[in-house]
Amino acid sequence: MLTVSAPTVLSTPRKIIGGTMLPAGMDPRTPVLVGAGQVVHRSGESGLPGPVELAAEALRRAGADSGTGDRLVRAADLIAAAAPVSRPYPDLGALVAAELGASPKRTMQSVRFGGDAPQRLVNTVAQAIANGQSDIALITGAEAVAAWNTATRTGTELHWPEQPDDVQPTELIGSDRAPNSDMETAAGLWGPVYFYALMETALRGRLGLSEDEHRARIGGLWSRLSAVAAGNPYAWQPTAHSAADLVTPTPANRMVSTPYPKLLIANLSVNQGAGLILCSAAAATAAGVPRDRWVFPHGGATATDEWFVSERADLAASPAIAAAGQAALGAAGIGIDDVAHIDLYSCFPVAVQVAAEALGLPIDDPARPLSVTGGLTLGGGPGNNYSTHSIATLIGLLREDPSAYGLATALGWYITKHGVGVYSAEPPAQLFHSIEAEVPVARRDAAPGYTGPATVESYTVAYRKGPAPDHVDEPEAVVISALTPTGARILIRASDAETVAAFDDGDPLGAAADITAADKLTLLSERTVR
Repeated sequence: MLTVSAPTVLSTPRKIIGGTMLPAGMDPRTPVLVGAGQVVHRSGESGLPGPVELAAEALRRAGADSGTGDRLVRAADLIAAAAPVSRPYPDLGALVAAELGASPKRTMQSVRFGGDAPQRLVNTVAQAIANGQSDIALITGAEAVAAWNTATRTGTELHWPEQPDDVQPTELIGSDRAPNSDMETAAGLWGPVYFYALMETALRGRLGLSEDEHRARIGGLWSRLSAVAAGNPYAWQPTAHSAADLVTPTPANRMVSTPYPKLLIANLSVNQGAGLILCSAAAATAAGVPRDRWVFPHGGATATDEWFVSERADLAASPAIAAAGQAALGAAGIGIDDVAHIDLYSCFPVAVQVAAEALGLPIDDPARPLSVTGGLTLGGGPGNNYSTHSIATLIGLLREDPSAYGLATALGWYITKHGVGVYSAEPPAQLFHSIEAEVPVARRDAAPGYTGPATVESYTVAYRKGPAPDHVDEPEAVVISALTPTGARILIRASDAETVAAFDDGDPLGAAADITAADKLTLLSERTVR
């Protein structure tokens, strides 16, 4: 079941708008993307730009890209922004609008954390345009963690704009519910890398792969993404890597949490911004935007998985991505095989594999790479704003391939909050409607405090960075997900040397175990995955 705004068939007669002709049969409220801009300020370049500066520059470039200069930008009645991490402005859009000389009546901002924000904002803004509540809207975001880190390291003063804490946007978009259960927090799953590493090993167990086989699988996937990054002028690190380089720990590619060394995880330390201009077909026509600049949102859906990872039936599956993907594709009237250009949110390899499985995509099709940017490691992971970059890149590809469709996914927290968008330069068959997809229940009981027999479902060994000068990585603890005889899940964090070594040196995936305390597990059998 889907919750949707009522669609409207495009049967509006040809109209004269601002002295030019609206395409025949097109509803004047049809949302259309007419401008896309991106900016990257790499380490070593002069200056330390902040989120406001980067986002404003991206929108200036979007204006130029539309062929209208700053006319649409300055005429915007709405601006929506992905919340920045490097400087937590309560209403980034208001500051960016002031920088651009725009005076929008409404501002929107995503909640503090969530990479689902860009697609969720596109859906919300497109719906506002379709409802006649907006004519010209700006969508933007930027991250400047690298600049912040440089300033902190060198003692340089940053001259970024300030904003009072009590400022609020007109509308806050998304869910800011806390991401962790008490059991997850107690097990040390306080950050994305540990959650995703645990999910990665769970996926390996389900696939029945050995550690070497799985390393080859995820190394190959990330290597293919790196080849895309190498051709992306806006990538943070436009460099192609071999699979072996990506999965082999070295001083420059230290192990973070098995099976992930540094080059397999999202890179937040970037300076990147992206901006989109989304307006009605009437406004685009009145502004004289060339028809070859137009790209339409055909389908946009959001969905949410079981909120706490430890309470999901399968640690490495996403019913929500499947539901949102089906809804967005259905709204566009196509199937996944009709999509030529794809960007799956790629913070960690397991996220891409889970999304590909949910959408029915192979991970190794040379004709359809699963990223258009190169992903969040080498393309760059600008906080909540990555997917604005993927949509901006898709716009360029679809202009060059106007009969094709593109699809982008966006993801927040730990494969938790999702957005899926389908785009094409071909006009849609019906007026856009944003969809909140209903997700089938796929829940597992949690068993905090459980002691007794269990089976090792997954694990990840967390590493600490070794002391200077050698910085030899050292295993710090192991986080274990185990299933009780009734199928409930218990998380254990063990830091004693014997248990850590058993999981770091061996592979007890699927092994029988006895849990005697919240931090104590004894293996009773050898591994079953080989």
